[in-house]
Amino acid sequence: MADSRDTLRQKRQESKLGGGEKRIESQHGKGKLTARERIDLLLDENTFCEIGAFVTHRSSDFGMERQKILGDGVVTGYGKVNGRLVYVFSQDFTVFGGSLSETHAEKICKIMDMAMENGAPLIGLNDSGGARIQEGVVSLGGYADIFYRNVMASGVVPQISAIMGPCAGGAVYSPALTDFILMVEHTSYMFVTGPNVVKTVTNEDVSSEDLGGASVHSQKSGVAHFATANEVECIQNIRKMLSYMPQNCEETPLQLEYHAQNEIREGLKSIVPDNPNQPYDMHEIIENTVDLDSFLEVHKNYAENIIVGFARLAGRSIGVVANQPAHLAGVLDVHSSQKGARFVRFCDAFNIPLLVFEDVPGFLPGTDQEWNAIITNGAKLLYAFSEATVPRITVITRKAYGGAYDVMNSKHIGADMNFAWPSAQIAVMGAKGAAEIIFKKEIDTAPNTNAALKEKEQEYGDIFANPYRAAERGFVDEVIFPEETREKLIRAFDMLKKKVRNLPRKKHGNIPL
Repeated sequence: MADSRDTLRQKRQESKLGGGEKRIESQHGKGKLTARERIDLLLDENTFCEIGAFVTHRSSDFGMERQKILGDGVVTGYGKVNGRLVYVFSQDFTVFGGSLSETHAEKICKIMDMAMENGAPLIGLNDSGGARIQEGVVSLGGYADIFYRNVMASGVVPQISAIMGPCAGGAVYSPALTDFILMVEHTSYMFVTGPNVVKTVTNEDVSSEDLGGASVHSQKSGVAHFATANEVECIQNIRKMLSYMPQNCEETPLQLEYHAQNEIREGLKSIVPDNPNQPYDMHEIIENTVDLDSFLEVHKNYAENIIVGFARLAGRSIGVVANQPAHLAGVLDVHSSQKGARFVRFCDAFNIPLLVFEDVPGFLPGTDQEWNAIITNGAKLLYAFSEATVPRITVITRKAYGGAYDVMNSKHIGADMNFAWPSAQIAVMGAKGAAEIIFKKEIDTAPNTNAALKEKEQEYGDIFANPYRAAERGFVDEVIFPEETREKLIRAFDMLKKKVRNLPRKKHGNIPL
């Protein structure tokens, strides 16, 4: 009996060492944590329960039968984050470079299945050199098994991927199928083909960082939702994100305790400039409306003309989508439409109400936008809002022009409540452009064309550049003073908390991808 106990202790100790002390030191030397250190940071203290610690690979080719390490390059199991169940896998770069084998994939698939069956979020901490070459097609099959489960779990439980090191080739498609991707500056990268292949095929000389680093994917491609300074910050972000989400699609997010108080926010009165063409920072409106320090922006450095993120309003978790007048005047373009649509669909999948702040002059014109399918991409945002069944509220702060007015959660596409500030301008286009079209003949034949244009611009503005025509039609439910916004929203979301809206029966829609 004593020998069997000693054997178990020895195997436990061996499994925790992964690839051994030297490789752990090498990992630390690169400024990276080990797979187990990452899990310890992610989960509440003493809650991790490991599954498959003694699993080893089955390969006997290329001398692999002599190189068996317990755990086979990935630590898998479950634990708690802020007292709530999560499932996690953490790839161990000290074991065969974290490469994916048949058994490595089986371990990941097992906890993915458990996450779906038990309705809890799945977090993947990726640090892998890719498929284990010695296993050939078996390793590729393992990736496909994971991809399939990513798709099956989509919209069932939240899936979060943290890229903690290399993630290349086919390996990138599992994170790409999850809800959110976080990367670490200077130590993580993602690409389908690496710098050497790029050099051979295209003759481009590029580093791993410039090809697929955190900055590239958080600013240019939009693949990464967060770029963090280090692994600790990355893991803290995961913990914070989870606090806004429910465990699964059948539940609603936790509502924090909140005591009613004076909800008037005087700071909202002076943010929107009197000059309709002067920019302002929509972040100020968001921060002055939601609960103190509760706004967590997503995709912060990508498509900055639209803002998306999580927040709380009177303790209730909400998703925020807002045009940003301080960047490209808040227009909708290819990238902002994609960014907004993706976030809206996540919130709708997991019962997170949506709050929209609208100040949009229209869609960005030009050959670049048209040739890159602004029509199809703009339709993605339109589709996402139209399909969403969660409570949806819009606040029009200033411009709501043209088709973009319709797309930004208008009453016509199913918004529950639409508020407008007195500064709102709801029209087909700006007063100047409209006057030039409607009154072209009168302006061209006037003795003073500039004076005539200003007169007609004023005439059009008096009629349409305000929220009252829309309010008369019921397209706006209420015109409110800016300082009343928070109070109105709290009451409206509370009124909508038991909303039920069912979509027409179908297998699934065909979003314009």
